[in-house]
Amino acid sequence: MGVESPEEFCRQIEAYLCRKNDGHLIRIVGPAFEQVTGWAARGVPLKVACAGIDRYFERYYAKGPRRRPVRIEFCEADVLDAFDEWRRAVGISGPVVSSGNGETQSAQLSEEPRRAGSLSAHVDRVIARLTALRGGADRSLDGVLDAVIRELDAARAGARRVRGDARQALIDRLRQLDSDLLAAARLRCDPLTLSQLGAEADEELAPFRDRMSKQALDQSHHAAVDRLIRERHRLPTLTFD
Repeated sequence: MGVESPEEFCRQIEAYLCRKNDGHLIRIVGPAFEQVTGWAARGVPLKVACAGIDRYFERYYAKGPRRRPVRIEFCEADVLDAFDEWRRAVGISGPVVSSGNGETQSAQLSEEPRRAGSLSAHVDRVIARLTALRGGADRSLDGVLDAVIRELDAARAGARRVRGDARQALIDRLRQLDSDLLAAARLRCDPLTLSQLGAEADEELAPFRDRMSKQALDQSHHAAVDRLIRERHRLPTLTFD
């Protein structure tokens, strides 16, 4: 789903919205065109923008029978939320933005915090999602999933009351388990799949490539491939920040 220009990005968004609207075409022109090409200027990957549109449609369908086609303007908040999540996942602190003198600001590794919420509730959600995965069609990770579920299930009872160093130890362990789970999923990807995911990560990071150091780009590329592997295997995020 690569794009060559903001205009092409807009045309592909228009086509995607048409499919989501069951073939009803609503042209993206005027202010809507400026809005969507603005997403491209920020560096929003096309796939991420489509994921944001999907989120809006999910809520729209949940309200009951549709009454009219969705306009792209309604989807912006969801698109930008999906973009923020993508940036955190791959380690990009900001989109491509103009500095006002014809240059662009450099992209750096992100240090944005995520909303913490309840540690015990997070552990419960992770166990539920991992258990659902274990009963799915893909059984290649069953052994790893079983081990992680057993460990988290043992930790669940005390997660609500844990404090101080013990709480931090649990958070650190969740981060390590997340890394181990992704590594196991990566090992189960054949070379062709990894090559395809690497190419997709290159497309996503293309707007930022010239504005990042090689080290930062390498880190973001690895993180982008990890995100795609997570998406491919439908793995939850175990890390708690």
